[in-house]
Amino acid sequence: MLAAPPTKCRPLTWSSTHSVDMNAAHSREQLLKTLKERSLCRGTFTLASGAESDLYVDAKLTTSNPRAALLVGRVGWDVLKKTAAARNVRVNSIGGLTMGADWMALSIGIAAHLENPKNDLKTFSVRKSAKKHGRHKLIEGNFSKGDFVVVVDDVITKGGSTLQAIEAIEEAGGQVAFVIVLVDRQEGGRENIEQRGHTVVPIFTRADLIDTDAPRRSHIAVG
Repeated sequence: MLAAPPTKCRPLTWSSTHSVDMNAAHSREQLLKTLKERSLCRGTFTLASGAESDLYVDAKLTTSNPRAALLVGRVGWDVLKKTAAARNVRVNSIGGLTMGADWMALSIGIAAHLENPKNDLKTFSVRKSAKKHGRHKLIEGNFSKGDFVVVVDDVITKGGSTLQAIEAIEEAGGQVAFVIVLVDRQEGGRENIEQRGHTVVPIFTRADLIDTDAPRRSHIAVG
């Protein structure tokens, strides 16, 4: 997602009162607060789809921050476990299209191993195009043919990046279990992905970030 220069973004600060407790009951609330503080921008922006928007979610300012990444991992891993259990599927690996998925996937993978060092969840990254030298890979990292995969993305608008990752994974012999997104902008992306037969589980939506339109607020649907 590309943005024009913002007219208003929140300052990139982290209050000294912030602390991250991996066992806290309010990890999701902490993560939402962090997204609002670090990643929510107001102004006039051009999105990857070409559409204009008054809201831009620069999620990488959250997912690339080490302390915030602990929250992303904790919350994302909880969502993955609950969704996999509800759907009765085993997940071998997690990843998505670079760069939106990269930090998010690794954080969730680390959280899984912190909880249980014997956990064998793998992480990987899908390139936008195959590497031109070496092994000419399109998928980098720990991915194997036949893996049951959770596809992740930081923000979806129309779902193009997520669908690109899904196509690459399926062409390489992976099986998509479901999709987890950090923020769903509620602009058709979830519907576009689900029309292809893949369940999308948003951790947050646009409505969560702007504290409005309560009926559209997200909940972690694991059915």
